[in-house]
Amino acid sequence: AFSGNTNADSVIYYKLQHSIKARFLRFVPLDWNPNGRIGMRIEVYGCTYRSEVVGFDGKSCLIYTFNQKLMSALKDVISLKFKTMQSDGILLHREGQNGDHITLELIKGKLSLLINLGDTKTHPSNARINITLGSLLDDQQWHSVLIEHFNNQVNFTVDKHTHHFHAKGEFSYLDLHYELSFGGIPVPGKSGTLSRRNFHGCFENIYYNGVNIIDLARRH
Repeated sequence: AFSGNTNADSVIYYKLQHSIKARFLRFVPLDWNPNGRIGMRIEVYGCTYRSEVVGFDGKSCLIYTFNQKLMSALKDVISLKFKTMQSDGILLHREGQNGDHITLELIKGKLSLLINLGDTKTHPSNARINITLGSLLDDQQWHSVLIEHFNNQVNFTVDKHTHHFHAKGEFSYLDLHYELSFGGIPVPGKSGTLSRRNFHGCFENIYYNGVNIIDLARRH
């Protein structure tokens, strides 16, 4: 609860310690002022927010190639927001020489994170991992995605719903190229039977290990 002013002219200012994300704000007056009159005039100031948006037409993709010497192999963090009216489409894909790949795909309005270790003889226990989160994500509203891969631990978050996964064996040694594709798979490889339908919609604020991918694409 916030106490207001007790006269006609003074201004009471409050700065919240932590930022709040909300679609709506509702103010409920709890008590009148000491003079027995009630009234309310409010101004709300938001935080600075940077928005980089890119659109995909279902036939395109955005490829990010990075220098392996500049990137840490110990931890990968990918975050983005998306909105679409299509129920199917590939959001991101990364592949290796031996069939190893990580693919984030929208399937029937749900997000599926597929991790394939490629060689089932070398990795018999964890050759294929498929985690599905969310539903009705093709509602033309913004949805947030966060993928954190550290050693053999994976955190997969969609709209603040997180699935924690701990794998055994050689999972932390995925043999992947230093290339990420967003919105589709540019060249069919060894990634198995995917729908291969490119993403049709919008991405906002794509980050890979702190790198702003959309801003980098605009500048280069």
